[in-house]
Amino acid sequence: MIERGRTTDADVLADLWVDLATDQLAHGSHLLPAENRENIRESLLRHAVAGTLFVAGEGDAIVGFVTCSVETGGYEQDERRGMVENLYVVPERRDDGIGTALLERAEAALRERGCTVVALDVMATNEDARRFYERHGYDPHRVELEKEL
Repeated sequence: MIERGRTTDADVLADLWVDLATDQLAHGSHLLPAENRENIRESLLRHAVAGTLFVAGEGDAIVGFVTCSVETGGYEQDERRGMVENLYVVPERRDDGIGTALLERAEAALRERGCTVVALDVMATNEDARRFYERHGYDPHRVELEKEL
């Protein structure tokens, strides 16, 4: 069942985010999981208050979460763009439809906020994540290149 996240979920979700960030290290992420725990906890609290944090619960346990936001910036665009961020499902519950339900809920929240397109980031070598998003209609839009100095 997908529900809005609460501020009381922040510590559990921060621990899950550390798991997410740790998984992403294998795909070239530069984020330091444990060192960013407090930063993400604060971000999760802001998302909970804003109504842009959603959790998948199973009994008393949280088995996944997602955050989303409306993109803001200094440039005028021809679309109102939403961002899906931090989609995570615990490994033992993947392929059970939880990720799809979380993604759909985040997209619905962005639609309710007037967004006309949705974007997200995925690590280039994370083939499972790329296939998941492609199955849900996401196509490459922009490519980020990186070079070691």
